[in-house]
Amino acid sequence: MSKFPPRVFSGVQPTGNLHLGNYLGAIVRFVEMQSTHDCIYCVVDMHAITVPASVWGGPKALRQNTREVTAAFLAAGIDPVKSIVFNQSQVSVHGELTWVFNCVARLGWLNRMIQFKEKAGKDRENASIGLYDYPVLMAADILAYFATHVPVGEDQKQHLELTRDIAIKFNNDFAESIAENGYGDAFFPVTEPLITGPATRVMSLRDGTKKMSKSDPSDYSRINLTDDADTIAQKFRKAKTDPEPLPSEMEGLKQRPEADNLVGIYAGLSGRSKSDVLREYGGAQFSAFKPALADLAVEMLAPVAGEMRRLLADPGYIDGVLNDGAGRARAIAEKTMDGVRDVVGFVHKT
Repeated sequence: MSKFPPRVFSGVQPTGNLHLGNYLGAIVRFVEMQSTHDCIYCVVDMHAITVPASVWGGPKALRQNTREVTAAFLAAGIDPVKSIVFNQSQVSVHGELTWVFNCVARLGWLNRMIQFKEKAGKDRENASIGLYDYPVLMAADILAYFATHVPVGEDQKQHLELTRDIAIKFNNDFAESIAENGYGDAFFPVTEPLITGPATRVMSLRDGTKKMSKSDPSDYSRINLTDDADTIAQKFRKAKTDPEPLPSEMEGLKQRPEADNLVGIYAGLSGRSKSDVLREYGGAQFSAFKPALADLAVEMLAPVAGEMRRLLADPGYIDGVLNDGAGRARAIAEKTMDGVRDVVGFVHKT
């Protein structure tokens, strides 16, 4: 039996305009996992500032977006008593542990990170060190809490592999000290990914080969969590499709990215499999399927949007949730960091 009890850690960046992809790909899963795991959910505001302020909006926008993500967590059903909900910058261990991990991780590992190459683009020399080091901070986020499982999308799997590599190398590099200090044969767990559900990667409504994103210049590419019923219906009506009817079998979705995406969204919102959706709608034209999808989206998202608006009208309450969560998170992370100091050989207050 593992000495590490099951614990989930995950985070969402406060970059504004939360959309259906965030909801189905992350937040819905967060709610479900509360019944099976000890859960820690973080608004990762330190990750948000790795790109220019023109992207994350500056200080006022960052505070507002941090509260908006928190409101979305709560509105969707995350219980801040049962789970820990906090923002990353309130717990200094995230930064301190990142430095230790910077001295464990290898340059070659970070040079292979695909997402840095994608985000930095051709102007890589002008990218921030923070953007380059983002995956190491992510490792510190996870391992500060001895998290055994992390729900991740396909685009984050490589970063979680790096977290695992860092944990293994730390355990190996300091194996003797770990044992001498009474921590057994491993200090950190080797975290496992949780990739579940039919809509873990929601794609753009304008291009089924690209991920749904707030940075897409077209607002018609995404369903924002704050969109009203008419806007949701209009966006699904205008969503890109092909002229063929929906297939009856999964095989028929291959080479049809837009159809696959819409079926996946329906499946995710209804809690069913894609196969089930195709059994019901196979042979139907998109002119019939899109209104049904819009009605389902409105039914599922309208209560969340309404509760988000109510919560955002009381920022003091949201800040109280974050402060309470940060205190609980800090107690866990500081204990981890004390152990790291012992193992590495730092002299510290005991």
